[in-house]
Amino acid sequence: MKESVFTLHNLIFGVYPYICLAVFFIGSWLRFDREQYTWKTDSTQLLSKDNMRLASNLFHIGVLLIFCGHFVGLLTPHFIFAAIMPDITHQYLAITAGTIFGITAFLGGVILWFRRFFNPRISLTSRWSDKFVLTWLMITLIFGLLTIPTSIGHAGHGDPRVVTSLAEWIQSIVYLYPNPAFIEGVDLIFKLHLFFGMTVFLIFPFTRLVHIWSAPFTYLTRSYQLVRTKRVKYQEVDRYDLGKSPEQ
Repeated sequence: MKESVFTLHNLIFGVYPYICLAVFFIGSWLRFDREQYTWKTDSTQLLSKDNMRLASNLFHIGVLLIFCGHFVGLLTPHFIFAAIMPDITHQYLAITAGTIFGITAFLGGVILWFRRFFNPRISLTSRWSDKFVLTWLMITLIFGLLTIPTSIGHAGHGDPRVVTSLAEWIQSIVYLYPNPAFIEGVDLIFKLHLFFGMTVFLIFPFTRLVHIWSAPFTYLTRSYQLVRTKRVKYQEVDRYDLGKSPEQ
């Protein structure tokens, strides 16, 4: 009897990605169209500045670099990487970059998480979605960091198949020929990280994450702004001479 294609593995890694992406794009568009007053970050800096700048910079820089690393490392066709470096070198590069950027984001995220939950002013004014999405991002990040020891173990045995399998699976999703079989044999920790990562796109339109769409990239290319102040010119007057007449 032929095995059914509707297995839990195939549904999660063959169908669920498209559900997440559909909600991500359509939900973001609907929220921008119908609820623009909620399209904001709700910064907590006015409520408390303690460690805010350090934590925010570490978290955002780390997350952005992780995203860029995933985008380039997993969506670049294999023949391009093969022309530049061996697969095992690609895996060590991913391990090194993931460790540095992941720890950077983790340190900032921990500070932000404790601010959100244990700073009385911030906690009381936070919506449940703010706490939920930050917690979900931190869990996703932790699972990502936990994949590193497993990746090191594979690389130590000269086995780069995990990174190539993940790349092939993601590219099959993007190119609309989903093939969950690519990652059937990968370790559970990678699948957990993938599931939580995909779900970030699912919850994206319903949280403060929508502000990512409004990132001020145009600041990098806009013209310089010249700011001039209007100052009133005055002549310094000796206060001891104010009572004297011009003849004096």
